[in-house]
Amino acid sequence: MVSYIFRRLLLMIPTLFGVMAVTFLVIQFVPGGPVERMVTLLEKGHGPGGGGEVASGRTSVTGSYRGAQGLDPEQVEQLRRLYGFDKPPVERFLIMMWNYLRFDFGDSYYYHRSVVDLVVEKLPVSISLGLWNFFLTYLISIPLGIKKAIRHQSRFDSWTSTVILAGYSIPGFVLGILLIVLFGGGSFWSLFPLRGLHSDHWQELSMMGKALDYLWHMVLPVTASVIGSFAVMTMLTKNSFLEEISKNYVQTARAKGLTENAVLYRHVFRNAMIPLVTGFPGSFVAAFFSGSLLLETIFTLDGLGLLGYESVINRDYPVVMATLYFFTLLGLLTKLLTDTTYVLVDPRITFDKAQ
Repeated sequence: MVSYIFRRLLLMIPTLFGVMAVTFLVIQFVPGGPVERMVTLLEKGHGPGGGGEVASGRTSVTGSYRGAQGLDPEQVEQLRRLYGFDKPPVERFLIMMWNYLRFDFGDSYYYHRSVVDLVVEKLPVSISLGLWNFFLTYLISIPLGIKKAIRHQSRFDSWTSTVILAGYSIPGFVLGILLIVLFGGGSFWSLFPLRGLHSDHWQELSMMGKALDYLWHMVLPVTASVIGSFAVMTMLTKNSFLEEISKNYVQTARAKGLTENAVLYRHVFRNAMIPLVTGFPGSFVAAFFSGSLLLETIFTLDGLGLLGYESVINRDYPVVMATLYFFTLLGLLTKLLTDTTYVLVDPRITFDKAQ
């Protein structure tokens, strides 16, 4: 296993490099950019003959607007040097990758703040949505899938399948709008708040009051995000149990006089849970960094989804590339963790046979 993990870690280097190179290449052909955006700000923000200053990071640029002639070319060149666009693309890419290897992600062109600080600031929203989604999906779907497998082709199995598939077919943002209309003061009842993770007077509340206030704010967005997640996990659990129940060792256990609960939870459960448990690490890690632009917009939550969208729209390349680098690296490590979990859960699987 040690040699396998070492080879996978080495393979991550060209994979990560390739993902970043392709994205960086695509960005070179995207019209517009931070320099053009700053030029536009200077031109729109000041009338003919006026002047102004635009700051970015630790440096500022003073622009002189000259009417129809636009900015002075010297000022445009100063902007290019400020953002590093005076260097060839290959050199910029190598400098960027060297900084990323040292986890130096630089400053945002749009927010004029550290990229790390921006991501950390947006994490509470994404963690709240992701972790609630993760725990509720596992806590509800696995018992429900087991129950459906035990009562296969019964009325319970039929109507629960109808309900979870209906929830799966409804997009989260559509359900979110429906919940707002019904329970958020849209047209019927005003039962739940619609803005942020807590109320404005949150600091004045007791510890229990803060917890209840937070949970009250999360009811609608969590409901909208989690409903569609039940179907896949529930049906995977059910089908996995049905496959194990039909195997010979289950018939043998029953013939030996074991009770149905002993057969299901002592023998079937351990084998049927292998496909679900092996996906647990990836789902758990992803829960910390999940973001949904539409849900965050609908419920006025400032998370990673909205940050990513605004970064692309504003050509905020440091945020786009840094988050891509971090999430790609995290995804590769999570995939490795998932593969090694197979061996820990099922000793019959070995990497030598996989080769």
